[in-house]
Amino acid sequence: MTATARLGNALKVLETRHRLRRLAARTGLDFASNDYLGLAGSDVLKRAAQDALDRGVPLGSGGSRLLRGNHPEHEALEAEAAAFFGAEAALYMGGGFQANQAIFSTLPAAGDLILHDALVHASAHEGMRLGRAEARGFAHNDISAARAVLADWRAQGGTGQVWIAVESVYSMEGDLAPLTALAELARAEQAVLVVDEAHATGVFGPNGQGLAHGLDAEVLTLHTCGKGLGASGGLICGPREMIDTLINRARPFIFATAPSPLDAAIVRGALRAVGQDPGLTLAARDRMAHAHAEAARLCGLTGFHSQIMPVIVGEDAATMDRAAKLQQMGFDVRGIRPPTVPRGSSRLRVSITGNVGAQDIMAVFQAIAEQQAGTA
Repeated sequence: MTATARLGNALKVLETRHRLRRLAARTGLDFASNDYLGLAGSDVLKRAAQDALDRGVPLGSGGSRLLRGNHPEHEALEAEAAAFFGAEAALYMGGGFQANQAIFSTLPAAGDLILHDALVHASAHEGMRLGRAEARGFAHNDISAARAVLADWRAQGGTGQVWIAVESVYSMEGDLAPLTALAELARAEQAVLVVDEAHATGVFGPNGQGLAHGLDAEVLTLHTCGKGLGASGGLICGPREMIDTLINRARPFIFATAPSPLDAAIVRGALRAVGQDPGLTLAARDRMAHAHAEAARLCGLTGFHSQIMPVIVGEDAATMDRAAKLQQMGFDVRGIRPPTVPRGSSRLRVSITGNVGAQDIMAVFQAIAEQQAGTA
């Protein structure tokens, strides 16, 4: 059998299991993206881009940051991001996936332990796979389980540095990490707490600075720029020594073409907007609260914690059928299946973005309620 035939057969198996992924155009009201503040298509970022072009900022970097790809816009963004997020230093990378790869494949050393939440993002797992440290997971958001896993590692002779890896807001569950308790554990163990703030940046924390802001522990944070900030790239923020180590040793940084200087200028505009206009964050929280109330009133759905609202369906085929029907009604809601989520927990991922209003939110949950009742 040829490679092409083998791959084709594998795709057919995915299709029969209702797990074949296809690219779909964006249509209907935005309940699918991560544009939580509505900045992606905003005049704010358009002006930032135009101002940068007028200053002569180039579209392409032309090379890696360690060659000629380094640009003053990159360095200005990193200085401003470090100040905004309360860190000693920051490093701008092409995306959050690349940034997590860099963190976990570079900073933990052989003999160290990466103690990670069971639901931490695939990009963190990819970095762990490439790195030299041992990785052990603990039950989602369970501090007692984290302590037990760590104690077991110590009992087996583990003596290295501990790195605790979590997301502050989980991308498919929409729940929040118990960061205060995790910071206490990190202090007790002299561990580094690595917090992926991808879905918190711009929405949670003081002035949208994230849920890890101000924690009393040694913290390294990742703030992706393509979600709440509406742009692209990823910012790693933390101690200067960690940032300099990434510059010197992280293969995803060293051997990658630098992000566009224009993108860096746009992210600078997004950070300024979030910092100077508290209304952006407050409006996102108001939309979130309204969505939680409408989900409870219309659908009897409760227990939500953030702008990410998973509606569990269970079966893959039923999930995708319900998502397709919502899309036909004008609501861009996407179905999420394994392996992204555990088997048997396929779901509608309703994302409350900055591109919908109160009436839109009421309407989408009315449509979901009709599906639950079997009338749609």
